[in-house]
Amino acid sequence: MSDYYLLIVNINSEVVGLTPMTLKRRLFLGFLVGGGAALAVALPGCQSGGPTAKVVNLYTARHYEADNQVYEGFFKKTGIKVNLVEAPADKLIERIQSEGQNSPADVIVTVDAGNLVNTKNANLFQKLDDGQLNGAVPANYRDNEGYWYGFTRRSRVILYNKALFKNAPEVIKTYEDLASDVVKADGRKGILVRSSGNVYNQSLVASILNTYGEEKTLAWAKGVVNNMARQPEGNDTAQLKALAAGVGELAISNTYYLARLAKSSNPEERDIASKIGVIFPNQAGDPQSQGRGSHFNISGGGIAKNAPNRDNAIAFLQYLATPEAQAVFASSNNEYPMVQGVPVDSVLQGFGTFKEDTRNDAVTFGRKNGDALKVMNKADWK
Repeated sequence: MSDYYLLIVNINSEVVGLTPMTLKRRLFLGFLVGGGAALAVALPGCQSGGPTAKVVNLYTARHYEADNQVYEGFFKKTGIKVNLVEAPADKLIERIQSEGQNSPADVIVTVDAGNLVNTKNANLFQKLDDGQLNGAVPANYRDNEGYWYGFTRRSRVILYNKALFKNAPEVIKTYEDLASDVVKADGRKGILVRSSGNVYNQSLVASILNTYGEEKTLAWAKGVVNNMARQPEGNDTAQLKALAAGVGELAISNTYYLARLAKSSNPEERDIASKIGVIFPNQAGDPQSQGRGSHFNISGGGIAKNAPNRDNAIAFLQYLATPEAQAVFASSNNEYPMVQGVPVDSVLQGFGTFKEDTRNDAVTFGRKNGDALKVMNKADWK
């Protein structure tokens, strides 16, 4: 699967071009060829798809090198080649909608339960009742109607500058504490966090919204905004770099971003990670509120509604839930395995043990992302 080709097909399903393409240059765009709309897809080994072909057409919003290892493993195990289309979740939805019933998509994979719910609501998944997947993926991390399954877990936690806020674990124990006066006490600068437009933040706020309702969540969000060290900017890695530099003393981030820096071959990035501590929030107290556990989100996927290679798509989803694939997600991308019994990466283990929030299942907070964004906008969370 190391050789990829760009196959260009017009609206009449006629091949109008074929050119070699390196793995690093897999950009997939609709464009005009010979006066008709064309589809550009990377095909391993030049093979095109079809109902009986040994291929699976994967539309994915994930962008990690670790996933390429999973595709290689799937091919070696099944002989089914992965035809890969990569784009942000909203662009994938637009593309599949524009392709209509003739879409070649077999599997749709994306990050965050909110995006999975949006894809389902766009009627782009088909229902799957698969015993193997139902047994491997916990009920709180899959769609209750069988339209999508979670395959990796990532926790959105509170991070702190160990030198500037030494006692943070003693005074910041919950997500709720991010709105308290202690955040900026003693001259501290406050919280670093991404924008309200970030789906990870929307899902976190959605879990709080589901726990407390709109009024209390809005009050909390206003408190967080008041405690921000700066206007939201950048991705999670940008928050970590600013945290280590002392721009703020607290940050909100997914754990795998910190693990990535800690395992980096760049000594400057490892130094950044060494300055940061991890707080898994909401570990003690009433399990219906402040003791509910830390927020965990997912990457997941399902079978496309008009999948031409449905059996291959099922095989691919089943493979994602095998210990073999789960181990790659865990060790190479620093995510928490979905399947029980797969070892957690040693760096993640070093962050500590935790209780996760199972009260707010992925379907529930995924559905409330839109409501969460409205609350964040009311709180002036930019």
